[in-house]
Amino acid sequence: MPFPVIDNAGPHPRARGQVRAMPVIIDRTTSSRRAPAQPARLSLTPAPGGLDGTWWPRSRALTRELPTLTAALVEHWGRITDVTVHPAYWPVIPHWVSVAGRTVRVGWSTQAQDPHRLTFFSVDGRRDVLVIPPETGADAAAQLMAGDGIDAPAREEAADGIDARIREEAWETDGGAGRPSSLPPGPSARQGLRPAEVREP
Repeated sequence: MPFPVIDNAGPHPRARGQVRAMPVIIDRTTSSRRAPAQPARLSLTPAPGGLDGTWWPRSRALTRELPTLTAALVEHWGRITDVTVHPAYWPVIPHWVSVAGRTVRVGWSTQAQDPHRLTFFSVDGRRDVLVIPPETGADAAAQLMAGDGIDAPAREEAADGIDARIREEAWETDGGAGRPSSLPPGPSARQGLRPAEVREP
């Protein structure tokens, strides 16, 4: 016994050997192309204490953020071969990223690497970039990127304070309460700064 074919007109028995053609509508107004990557929010102003630049990523997704940053740095520092990170603030660390058709190896260390730095290796040596937590308010991020006489240890301490505040807020959201006195308060999280382009001294 043939199975009925259901359409808007109701059930009809399908005759043996017949094929029912159904109309297909293709929506060509939606593009499958990805949006272009936003420029890296990066300052290449050196800081006393061994920093060669400051970077404010838009997220903690290193697989998405690192190619854009590395591509921007290649223009100023030449070909980069390796990057080393500390795993504390990056949920996923890729083994490598592709930049301009070349492979850049990504490694991690909990001993030799500062949690708030990325270390880049090229044919010219190594350079260190401070990472401003992506959740940082625009005013605080702009101040850290501009430098304003802040040396590397002070910038790292500020970044650590921001991360501590973020962890505390996440803890309170998950059911905790109160502010532990051991955690320093972070700067205010105001929004509105235009994305910072690559700035050099």
